[in-house]
Order: sequence, then structure tokens, then C-alpha cells
Amino acid sequence: MKPIWIVDDDQSIRFVLEKALAREQLPVRSFANPREVLTALADDEPQVLVSDIRMPGGSGLDLLAQVKERLPGLPVIIMTAYSDLDSAVSAFQGGAFEYLPKPFDLTKAVELIRRAVDESLREEVKDERQLPAPEILGQAPAMQDVFRAIGRLSQSNVTVLITGESGTGKELVAHALHRHSPRGSGPFIAINTAAIPKDLLESELFGHERGAFTGAQTMRRGRFEQADGGTLFLDEIGDMPFDLQTRLLRVLSDGQFYRVGGHQPLKANVRVIAATHQNLEERVRQGAFREDLFHRLNVIRLRLPPLRERADDVPALARFFLAKSAKELGVEPKRISDEALAVMKTFEFPGNVRQLENVCHWLTVMAPAQLIEAKDLPAELATRAVAGSAPAAPASSWPTAGEARVGAEPAPAAPPAGPAALAGGVGGVGEAADGRWLADLESEARRRLEAGLPEVWDGLTRQFEARLIRTALGLTRGRRIEAAQKLGIGRNTITRKIQELGLDD
Repeated sequence: MKPIWIVDDDQSIRFVLEKALAREQLPVRSFANPREVLTALADDEPQVLVSDIRMPGGSGLDLLAQVKERLPGLPVIIMTAYSDLDSAVSAFQGGAFEYLPKPFDLTKAVELIRRAVDESLREEVKDERQLPAPEILGQAPAMQDVFRAIGRLSQSNVTVLITGESGTGKELVAHALHRHSPRGSGPFIAINTAAIPKDLLESELFGHERGAFTGAQTMRRGRFEQADGGTLFLDEIGDMPFDLQTRLLRVLSDGQFYRVGGHQPLKANVRVIAATHQNLEERVRQGAFREDLFHRLNVIRLRLPPLRERADDVPALARFFLAKSAKELGVEPKRISDEALAVMKTFEFPGNVRQLENVCHWLTVMAPAQLIEAKDLPAELATRAVAGSAPAAPASSWPTAGEARVGAEPAPAAPPAGPAALAGGVGGVGEAADGRWLADLESEARRRLEAGLPEVWDGLTRQFEARLIRTALGLTRGRRIEAAQKLGIGRNTITRKIQELGLDD
């Protein structure tokens, strides 16, 4: 925070205010006359200005006018020992935040300055919200490399492969590559190849003719046709079924494809951008991904760094997401203290930028005051902030990415012990584990019911289902069909639940 400037020719007034504000841990800078203030404004500015109205060498009202011309949003408090109507009216007409007659009660004066600081910080947030939203945020060297690459590729139609962990913003980068390319005015079509069942993916990509299969009552254009003249973004390309990889390779090679059930070759002028969180070289070695398709896609590779490699970007991202969440919810944006940001910077965020966004959304809903302190952060960040020490999150903080959007709790990085032990008796502790997580569930349900929170059933059910699915996917390394089999549910059910709960990559 910038310092509070005190302007008064009376040294005792300056001294008393300096000491009082220092006790409040507010930075202060003092001036004896308006000329010193105007000189200082050349290379610095205050958070709040507190000025006497009558001083040798200049008037506080004249100073108010000059400061407001340079810094229209700056709160200015005018002090005066001459409590007359004209002074008060002139101060407010000049844009003063408040008028403080002397002698003043020191406690009330500090409270007034605190209010002015809050107003100043709100104005700063408001100014940030009025700026056009950036496409991608990042000052870290690794992100700057990504920005430079996007710039170099801005006049190219070359195929790009984006790699990075889940939640790092691969689709945002694909959007930026499209928007800044010669195809920017054309369509941008995105498809997550891992979210669509294998028997539907071919039709989704290439379309189908009427009667091609049961339920195909009309002809349907596929994503390649829809993206004609633009960009097709194939997310999670590493999960594409092997036989479809062959068809995709053919399209990338000669630009021709057939709709399902069709006999007429079609052409589409499409730029392909692919993304994956998997190691495609390893998938090739395992025989799960075609080597020739890998080389066709891997013309230019962009690696997005995980958030733990760009911790210095956390403060800017957190402020951006807090402002974004406030706008979405129609509430006043919250501010976050330096101490809270310091804690957040030490957390590894296994869910990357998406997890940080969910935490900020939760804070917008759940933090008790406008200023978010370190104690307001979700327990998981406080307990897991030290790198390398990651104790299991308590069962009362189950929620995941999907639940954070409905105001329950923030997204934890790892499954708690309770739901993971649902398989029963792993390591001979199943019964004890069952008792622990059921007791925690009962405690959390009681807390919500007693607090009168809405939709307790739906909220806890969503969290329970999300945790089960994430645990199963973790065990199967993201293989959904295998995860569904382990859970005893159908393939379509797990796909639908992943979409409903917001667990999609």
C-alpha cells in the first residue's frame, strides 16, 4: 500500500498523526506545506492525502484542486481550525472525501483515514475492472516465452501442439493463437476428445450422413466442416482412440475426409491446434499413440508451465480472478492482503490456474470482510503452503473445481482420506477409515444444517460424487472407461457427471 500523506505547517499535528497511523501499521509521509507535496507528486503518489486548509505558502483548497487534477480518484481529507460553512462547502465542492474540523478526536481521525484508505483501494479495484480483460496473464520468464512464441506465430498457419498440466490454460493459448493469426476472423471450434465416447467421436469430428447409424435422422456437419476457414482445437489429443488417430492423420496429410456413412470426399481448410497433459512420446513408446501422427502434430510445441513454476504470477492472477468473480456475482470486489498473497505464493496449486480461480471464487463468496487476510484463506492453503509437505486435507474441505462455483468450499488438491478409503479395508484399516469419514460427513452436514445453508443435500452430494470420480480417475491415470468400471457405473454416466460437476479438463 502507498503511504498516507499528511500536510500541515503545525509540527505537533504531523507528529501526533504519524504516531497514531504508525500504531495502525499504516505507512506515512509528512509535509510542511503544499509546495513540498506538489514536488513529491512528480515521482510518487499517496494512498490518501490529509491536508490542513490554511498554511503559509499555500492553501489546502488550492492543493486539493491541483491534486484532483492529477489524481481524480484520490481521497483527500481537509483539516481546519476554522470551522466555517464556506470552508466546508468549498472543500466538498473541490472533491474532498471528508472535512475534519480541529481540534479532532484522534481515534475518530484515524477511523476516518481508514475509511478513506478503503475507498482508495476500492477505486483501484474499480479501475482494474474497467480495463479490458487480458487474454493471458503472466510475468514469469516461462510465460513470457509463451507470449513471444504466440507473437512469432501470429502470421503463420502452422500446426501447434500445446502441452502442460491440467488447468494451466491450454485452451486460452489456443484461442490467442487463433485470434492473432490470419484466420482470426474465422471460426474457432474446440472439442475435448477425452470427453466424448469413442463411438460418437468420429461423428463429432467428421459429421455423418442421414441414416448412417441408429438415431442419425438428419445429416450433420462435423467439427472439421464447422471450422472451415478457421481453427480446430483438439484438446486432450493423447486420449484419442487409436483407430480415429488414423483418420485424423489422413485429414492432416491430404485435407480430405468422409462423413460417417458418406461416400463423397470433403475438404476443409482448417488449421489444427492440439493440446494434451500427457507425455506423447511415452504414449508412442507404449503403442497408444501413432508416431506418424505425433510428428504431424508436433511441428511447433508450446509448453505451458505449471503455476508452481511461476509463483510470482500468483498475486496478479489472484487479483484478476477476485475482480472477475465479483463481476460475475454482482458484488463489490474484495481486496487481498500482502500476507495472504505470500501464503498463496508458497502453495503449489496442483490444479494450477484453474484451482487458483476456484479459490478466488470461494473467497469472494465466503471471506467475511472486504479485505482478505491470511486467516481467511481455505485451510488447505494454510496447511499445505510449505512446499513438499502435503498432509491430507480434512474431510470438511472436500469440494473440488465444480463445487467451488456454487459457493461450497474451495477446490482441494488431493482427495481426503475418507472417500479414498471407500473401497473398504485397504491395508486392514477400512472399518476405522469408514468410521472417520462418516463422522466427518455427519459433522459437516450438521454444521451446514445448523447454519441454515441452502441446498445441503445437493451440495454434499455433488462434492461426494466429484471426490469419488477424481479418486478413480487418479488411480486410472485419467482413463475414464476404466474409472467407470472401478466405480461400478456406466461410461456415459461418468462422462455426464464429469461435465455436470465441472471436472472436465
